[in-house]
Amino acid sequence: MSPRRPNMESSIYLGSDGWWHGRVTMGVKNDGSPDRRHRRAKTEAAVRRKVKELEKLRDEGRAPKAGRIPTVEQWMETYLNTIAIRKIKPRTWDDYWSKTRNDINPHIGKHRLDRLRPEHLDQLYTDLMAQGHAPSHVLKVHRTLSRALKIAHRRELIGRNVATLVDAPSVEETEANPFTQEQAKDFLKTAAKRRTALRWGFGIGLAVRQGETLGLRWSYLDLDTGECRTEWQLQRLTWRHGCTDPHACGARLHRFDACPADCIRHKHYKRGCPKPCAKGCTKHASACPERKGGGLVFTRPKTKKSQRPLVIPPPLIPLLREHKAQQEIERAEAGDSWEEHDLVFARPDGRPIDPRDDWEEFKEILAEAGISDRRLYDGSRHTGGTILNELGVGMRTIMEIMGHTHLSTTRRYVKSTDPLAQEAARRIGEALWSQTEKTETRTETTSSKDARARRRRRIK
Repeated sequence: MSPRRPNMESSIYLGSDGWWHGRVTMGVKNDGSPDRRHRRAKTEAAVRRKVKELEKLRDEGRAPKAGRIPTVEQWMETYLNTIAIRKIKPRTWDDYWSKTRNDINPHIGKHRLDRLRPEHLDQLYTDLMAQGHAPSHVLKVHRTLSRALKIAHRRELIGRNVATLVDAPSVEETEANPFTQEQAKDFLKTAAKRRTALRWGFGIGLAVRQGETLGLRWSYLDLDTGECRTEWQLQRLTWRHGCTDPHACGARLHRFDACPADCIRHKHYKRGCPKPCAKGCTKHASACPERKGGGLVFTRPKTKKSQRPLVIPPPLIPLLREHKAQQEIERAEAGDSWEEHDLVFARPDGRPIDPRDDWEEFKEILAEAGISDRRLYDGSRHTGGTILNELGVGMRTIMEIMGHTHLSTTRRYVKSTDPLAQEAARRIGEALWSQTEKTETRTETTSSKDARARRRRRIK
């Protein structure tokens, strides 16, 4: 009778099928039954190597859970739809899905999670850069994937997060390009000709985000005390299918062939012809009869700190009263077509202003004012913070006004402009090269030479 094997000892044997098999005891499953893992190979040396690798993972506490390990594509869907959706903001969730659908799944989606290697991620990032994507885009892909793998590792689906072994793409921060004070005045003067003029005064004067401005409600304004609160923001979110078969739902919109080189159907599209649909396309959710979660939506601001009280500049208060009176006239003219959302800045029928239309209006005002093209953030939020800095407002106060959590974020938003640099140069010049001290170097004139010669003759 052979002695009993010690607990947790692995077994290796040659099976009747001609393969070498290894059985490794990993512990117990959730239901209390033994967790025995199987490995096989053509040779005994190969199976011993696999068994030792599994034993090492077990001993280090890095062994994945029992059961079938999902692929990257399967796990990303699980992570986004059941885990991340409860934690992150809707707009961030949309962005995660965009990166997953367009970049992660087509490149590495078929790999099993436990067989994903750092070189797979390196190749993914290299391919994305070769396709012309900006480094900031590739960095977002890396962060999305890293976060998903971190949760998979925490839940013991994988032994390690390979994204931590890969260098994240480096990104040079985009330099802010705010208006100068003169440009800001020209911009507001040009915008004054439009019914949305006050919206741009708010954007620059209070340095608020676009969504916070468009989502501002009268119930959060106190015109007597001159205070307002940014409790909500307006955002456009991507629609999601509410049906059970997204592929069949969008059948009439699927396009599997690329457009010809001389396509005229999409000649007015800003981004050119749309890309052909994938074989199992599940897009076109905007046409789904049971669509959900998209369109113009009121959401909470970006961070808790963003829900902040603000003091309205005094010159804007009478303009706000006039704006409210004008809105009452528009409400009466619209009649039954008026949609009540309690918005400060709305369309003539009360509906929210689309952020896309708001962006296009910003570009139009830039062109009319003769100001060089720049981002919407530069012409509102960055400009407001920079002008406050030029006026001598402390950085801590600017941080509170802009709703930032960290002072380092505020420093990135506020740009040191030419007037401040010129003043700094003037001050250091006065400190180091002041003209009040008398110089020891003197230029001798002709009269002084003659007087000196006369003195020498008298001495002789």
